[in-house]
Amino acid sequence: MNTKIAVEWRKGPIRGSVSTTAGIISAAIMRGSGKSEGACFSTDGSQARLEVTVQAEDGKDLRSILVKIDTPERPFSFFLRDVSKAYPIYIPAYGVAVTQAHDNRTYEQIELDVKAMNLVTELQRIENEPEETFANAAAHTRKLASQTWLGLSRDIRIFGVGFRGVGGEERLWDWVQPRFHGFEAKLPENEDKPVCYRYMLGRGVGCVEGVSRRLEDGSLPILHASIQDNDVVYDTVSFVSYESSPLNADTLRGTHYLAADGFGHFHMLTEEQTALRERILPQEMNREEETVLYFRAVATNKARVPRYAWFKNVVPNAFVLNDDKQYEFDGDNGFVSYSEDRVCCVSKLGGRPLGTEETAVLLPPGESVTFEFYLPHRPISKERAEGLSRQSFEDRWAECRAFWQEKLSRAASIKLPEPRIEEMIKAGLLHLDLVSYGLEPGGTIVPTIGVYTAIGSESSPIIQFMESMGWNGVAERALQFFLDKQHEDGLMQNYGGYMLETGAALWSLGEHYRYTRDEDWILNVKDHLLKAFDYLAKWRDRNKTEELRGKGYGMLEGKTADPEDPFRSFMLNGYAYMGMSRLAEMLRNVDPDSSARVEAEAQALKEDIRQALFAAMGSSPVVPLADGSWVPTVPPWVEHRGPLSVNGEGGKWLTHGSVAARDSLLGPLYLVFQEVVRPDEAAAEFMLNYHHELMCTRNVALSQPYYSIHPWVHLKRGEVKPFLKAYYNGFAGLADRETYTFWEHFWHASPHKTHEEGWFLMQTRWMLYMEDGEERLNLLPGIPSQWLEDGNVIELDGIATYFGAVSLRVESNLEQGAITAKVVCHSDRKPNTVSIRLPHPEGATPTTIIGGSYSASRQAVVIDQFDWKSEITLKFDRR
Repeated sequence: MNTKIAVEWRKGPIRGSVSTTAGIISAAIMRGSGKSEGACFSTDGSQARLEVTVQAEDGKDLRSILVKIDTPERPFSFFLRDVSKAYPIYIPAYGVAVTQAHDNRTYEQIELDVKAMNLVTELQRIENEPEETFANAAAHTRKLASQTWLGLSRDIRIFGVGFRGVGGEERLWDWVQPRFHGFEAKLPENEDKPVCYRYMLGRGVGCVEGVSRRLEDGSLPILHASIQDNDVVYDTVSFVSYESSPLNADTLRGTHYLAADGFGHFHMLTEEQTALRERILPQEMNREEETVLYFRAVATNKARVPRYAWFKNVVPNAFVLNDDKQYEFDGDNGFVSYSEDRVCCVSKLGGRPLGTEETAVLLPPGESVTFEFYLPHRPISKERAEGLSRQSFEDRWAECRAFWQEKLSRAASIKLPEPRIEEMIKAGLLHLDLVSYGLEPGGTIVPTIGVYTAIGSESSPIIQFMESMGWNGVAERALQFFLDKQHEDGLMQNYGGYMLETGAALWSLGEHYRYTRDEDWILNVKDHLLKAFDYLAKWRDRNKTEELRGKGYGMLEGKTADPEDPFRSFMLNGYAYMGMSRLAEMLRNVDPDSSARVEAEAQALKEDIRQALFAAMGSSPVVPLADGSWVPTVPPWVEHRGPLSVNGEGGKWLTHGSVAARDSLLGPLYLVFQEVVRPDEAAAEFMLNYHHELMCTRNVALSQPYYSIHPWVHLKRGEVKPFLKAYYNGFAGLADRETYTFWEHFWHASPHKTHEEGWFLMQTRWMLYMEDGEERLNLLPGIPSQWLEDGNVIELDGIATYFGAVSLRVESNLEQGAITAKVVCHSDRKPNTVSIRLPHPEGATPTTIIGGSYSASRQAVVIDQFDWKSEITLKFDRR
């Protein structure tokens, strides 16, 4: 069976050939000057038409054949099944179109016909829409409620808290569950299975949810919830403190990082690390006092007649029938216990010991009654329970509040016109800190990610946001985790067989140097860094073989995420390049010779990646966009042709709830972020376009969306509207809208996922400020224009940048026709150039610019030869 197609060029290539994955090819020049022989052809460079005949092998389905037009410049491939006269393969970036042979149109005629449809790409459509807002995003995305994690910071003895089933796993009642980080706490009384403590406020679960939740001050790890049960409202407060010691920076001990590491899912320890952990674990698990979940509910009658308030006391592992028999309740002291010296809860009503497990209190109109329980992380003796019962809820609440406020006081201050974002910044920083475990006041910290242990890749946004907020000391301690656990051969590997950690960790170490310029620290860790480099260099050497020429020569192979894909992936190699590049930078002053050696290897790897990328692009099928054009694609690794999700070569690629996960979340677009491909290159635009249309909804990737790096690429390209589309829809659909806790996936998998939250925070950081090279700082490059409506103020105080601490204050006084800004650099490492984007909310152009030059395309004032501080005024015509 034969199939004939035509390739039309606006300006033909000089020479080339045609190949297929199956069948016999013949080609003939039908328009323009040139010649052909078999599958080869040449032209004089003018307009050309090449007709190609594909003769299929017996029994071979023509539709599965991939055809490649191989030319020295701009080679491309396509599925034979995709060739159509009605929808020709029109590639304007290459000036070429492919159609059926009986279609006699020239390239120009095809182009005119496509453009006559007046279509736009999905990204162009976003550019034509109003800027995205949270309200609009929230109206179109999932609303995911999550359990809330409460704890002390550094200490793995934390608690999950939820109401009326929030948190999944059939948690029917209101509930509290002690956790050792990623694992629920187990008790011998429960056959060494996890224990969950359930209680009930009000009459029970009905057709109205009636629950609202909020963090104290919008950001502190102190949970407020309100449950409305008709006329009775139950206002609750939950937080964690110590059993007897005061809670402050001096009393905080924390947990040894190796002990904590082992309580993260999929952790990896060497034999030596395992032996050390086993030695320290008894001490870490048997502490003099427990952490305690302090809970208060105030029931208030809002009716004009008396109403009952109902309370069901804490029950271990109760579920539907409320028939758990493992515990005893003592009404004389309000204790719930497994035995006399195993008290698991202390309960009060109206300030006195709770007398009965189920209580109904008749409240006059406007009156209230208070129910409290104090729940230690693990059962304590009766004597200690008596001491716990004497604790003052108010005093503990005040000290817990002060403890977290003190942490925030040591971070940069960010004040924004959008309270939700401002709160999420502060809440997010504390969420990261809550599950970063280690011994205080100094020493190594394990920067965990939700229920999992640390990963060189997924922990990077966590550490780097801490850096951005001025917590460089905490970040350095978190980075030390990867150095402390480094293998003798230089490999850094802490999670589930992932092979990309070494390069990713080197990148984060390099980012720390950019923030601190601490060369004494570099000298202290240099041996670790060079050992990591040697590991990567030897790994490369194993792949510098002739049979890999054009197929991933010099590229590393290995697993990058959960799927067992041991290929030469672009993401893996991009992290290796970026890690090497940062290492060369770190060593430039302290060890120039080693720096030069590392830099040379880094650049060689970059060139190998680029060659593989463009070879893969030429061999991968083009795909259609919404404007009628087609663009080239790239596979996630060199061993494949095209996106896995289009199933060009078969296979089963569905994973983690999406067929596009490998292409999108682990795909070649990372190379832009990893500094292998420039943001302004055509390849970056190709990847952005097909990624958006094949792999996104509302410009948000599917499944685990914060693995996708495209929002950063949009910002780097100055594409604010697409960035804001991704930004708002991303967190509107994945984060708890009341408590700001992030899930890992849209299907309620993995709560308190700080990797996702870390990337959200870094997106926010980039929206507010982003460095460009070694001499330029861009301020407010991605903010919504509505933030500059009249009367609004943006204030960044002490934010950490590559150029040291910076402060910025912007005031909009558009009623008087002005926007003013003042920027100050508090370091001698000031940037040479500062750009401040100040978008007018109605798109107006300023009539007067004071303090710099104005870029209308970027809506930004550029200050050249920046001298530590500057004041800018934009004046507009008043309307």
